[in-house]
Amino acid sequence: MSLVEVVVALAILVGLVGVVVPVLPGLVLVLVAVLVWAVDVGGGTAWTVFGLATAVLVAGTVVKYAVPGRRLKSSGIPASTTWFGIALGVVGFFVIPVVGLIIGFVLGVYLAEHRRVGSAAAWPSTQQALRAVGVSILIELAAGILAALVWVVGVVVT
Repeated sequence: MSLVEVVVALAILVGLVGVVVPVLPGLVLVLVAVLVWAVDVGGGTAWTVFGLATAVLVAGTVVKYAVPGRRLKSSGIPASTTWFGIALGVVGFFVIPVVGLIIGFVLGVYLAEHRRVGSAAAWPSTQQALRAVGVSILIELAAGILAALVWVVGVVVT
């Protein structure tokens, strides 16, 4: 295994961690790492691996937004609730580094739902929104792992 392959493997690992810990741009890191490897190795096989990894990551990103969005829509939770949660998550990240992102997101979703449906229905509605976000993270992680596996096969083949 070359030095470039070790660095690419580490970058892919950091990218996968970035999917779960939403501070790093996870899938972007995975894609850039595979691109660096394809440039270094060169040849048809390397570029085919890069193309396959790109296709997997693009499909994962589309599904990541489509599936949870549809679940939220069917539950009657508007997109504004999620956006308010994201906004408070960003504020929370700066107030309480790292964990503030999660705390701020949950608080933001709860407050938006509290304002929208009242205190009795706010928590169940918040739980629905959090489940949808969890599904989104799992889809993104699956896409990242699949792209990493495509890269591993490419390394073995080349």
